[in-house]
Amino acid sequence: MRNLIRCATATAFLFAAAAVADVEKGLDAYDMGDYETAMAECLPLAEDGNAEAQFCVGQMYANGFGVMMDDAAALKWYGLAATGGSSKAQFQLGVMHANGWGVEMNDDQAAEYYRLAAEKGHSCAQRSLAYITSRGIGVEENLQDAYMWYYVSAELGDNASVAGRDEYAEKISAEQRMEAEAMAKKWLAKFEGGDLQAGRVD
Repeated sequence: MRNLIRCATATAFLFAAAAVADVEKGLDAYDMGDYETAMAECLPLAEDGNAEAQFCVGQMYANGFGVMMDDAAALKWYGLAATGGSSKAQFQLGVMHANGWGVEMNDDQAAEYYRLAAEKGHSCAQRSLAYITSRGIGVEENLQDAYMWYYVSAELGDNASVAGRDEYAEKISAEQRMEAEAMAKKWLAKFEGGDLQAGRVD
């Protein structure tokens, strides 16, 4: 399995109660490693436009879970889920563009997908955005913004962001830190306000 695909996150989307109930069996099967059942349950829902099911199908193709690994199919289902608002799918599209999996490597496109997911509260996307922003990969280098995204991600529970937050706190001025933390707290207030909720599949 590609080690960049999975990421615990405290974000995803709201779905209608009926859609969530319909997809639960497929997600339960995915969690248990019963990918044949997961595909059987999720694929029809994915075809009907359920973003959580589309993401689940994308994960199976991206990782070769119960099917042959197929980057083109993964990109298709991630793309549909991302269009439906899935921050998890947006993050995975960023990973695939950053690594050239199924597409030509494109740092600018990866950065855009990371930003979309980061602004929905996806902590791994925030860490990825912080990393590329600190180095000017696909975006203009900005150490203050990098610190801000590391700060947000760390506050959302991404332990891997703590070292980045602490490192970049020392690379910017006290005034820049205060400004970045004020902006970070605005993002955190939005994420903690109930607009964004955890999804099932990583």
